[in-house]
Amino acid sequence: MILIAGLGNPTPQYERTRHNIGREVGMEFQKFSGFPAPHFEKKLQALISEGRIGKEKIVVVFPEMGMNKSGAPLKAAARKYRARPDHIFIIHDDADIMLGRTKLSFGRHAAGHKGVASILTALGTRDVWRFRIGIAGKRDIPAQKLVLKKWTTAELPLARKTIKKTVAALKTVITETPEKTMNEYNR
Repeated sequence: MILIAGLGNPTPQYERTRHNIGREVGMEFQKFSGFPAPHFEKKLQALISEGRIGKEKIVVVFPEMGMNKSGAPLKAAARKYRARPDHIFIIHDDADIMLGRTKLSFGRHAAGHKGVASILTALGTRDVWRFRIGIAGKRDIPAQKLVLKKWTTAELPLARKTIKKTVAALKTVITETPEKTMNEYNR
């Protein structure tokens, strides 16, 4: 059983912002995998889509409480689906990584990302996998301002390419191993 969390803010004003790239990847993965459209589960305060890849059950979670309060919905989903921490994959933006670059990591601190910090606190462990997607541009912009910016016309093709790369990496994680995925994805 694998639990995938696509982090972002659920309201329309945040659509297509850098902060929502995790949510966009989750939605693309759900569609690519042929899973049903996400439905709202009130008890979890999240959108949920379930499916299978091979023999592996996959649950894709989209917390609906806002980025910085992602912990409670993810903890509730982990409990409901009995997901072990090392079978949880969080997809999120990372302002410390350049746009187009990606990293899969395990057992790391939140590094200032409030949505990730909320999840690690709620779960009581850092032993989860994280798909960290670079959103930083060439200019030195404070992270608080950067995350809410929409993609520029010049950046959009690279953002789309990164989303496709991450969707493919998620499939590899499920059909192969996280370690193998890390070797390819972290280049």
